[in-house]
Amino acid sequence: MGEYVWFHDVSWHASYAIYFFVIGILAGLSFMSYGSWITPALRPLREKAAYGSLALMAVGGLLLIADLSQPLRFLNVLNPAYLSFTSPLAWGSLNIAAFGISSVLYIMALRKGDEVRGKQLAFVTALLALGLPIYTGYDLSVHQSRPMWNTPIMPVLFVALATASGSAVGSLMAGANEATQRVLREYMLWSTGAVGVILVSILGTTNYGGAASELTFVIMTTGTMGLIFIGFGLLAGTAAPVALLLVAHWREQQSGLMLASVLILVGSAALRYALLMGPQQLQTLY
Repeated sequence: MGEYVWFHDVSWHASYAIYFFVIGILAGLSFMSYGSWITPALRPLREKAAYGSLALMAVGGLLLIADLSQPLRFLNVLNPAYLSFTSPLAWGSLNIAAFGISSVLYIMALRKGDEVRGKQLAFVTALLALGLPIYTGYDLSVHQSRPMWNTPIMPVLFVALATASGSAVGSLMAGANEATQRVLREYMLWSTGAVGVILVSILGTTNYGGAASELTFVIMTTGTMGLIFIGFGLLAGTAAPVALLLVAHWREQQSGLMLASVLILVGSAALRYALLMGPQQLQTLY
């Protein structure tokens, strides 16, 4: 009599993984749009990437609002009286709001054909977009008691993922434009390779940490989570695209490039889900 079982729940649910995925793509598209002012081969993506990133920002914002128990409280984020500037979430909220404003001004400049102002706003928008994956990674890395998250390389990983996934979407948008695809192939190859190197280093340090770290390593590499993280994320979504991009580089294979783009997006989504949910599973066991 009187006994009960305490079911521990995760703090960050799977909807945040979708948000991380969306934020990464929109940041990558912003990089591509700004890159079009520097690299002529990316010019066909300028407007497409700008509109795409703004649309995805709206989707990401709705995901965050929907996750609140009282959605209208998102207005408090915009109220300086409620902001806690010691919280990374506060800076992230300001970053998102500033990115949205800058994106709208950038698109207005593009519609007017104002190239001088357009290039300036493209730079500001891309800079604010860079802050989105950085603050996302920082949000995780500040959790000192969470194995695998608590590493200063986490923001770098999310920037690499954003570049890879944004380039993959850009490649799908570019279609048969060979000059654009040639540039995006290099972006995807190096950013995806960087993702692989970072993940291997994180796995290595996690495996040789304390008891909690070693248990987290087991969770991340076995069972269903292992299938998602190792199978879809590392092998299908990172190693396979790198191999395809190398072959496409040597043989100029368009089909291989398209397949690599799709695999990068699948792997990027899988990695974000596994990185978010896997380390939290440990707390549900004890």
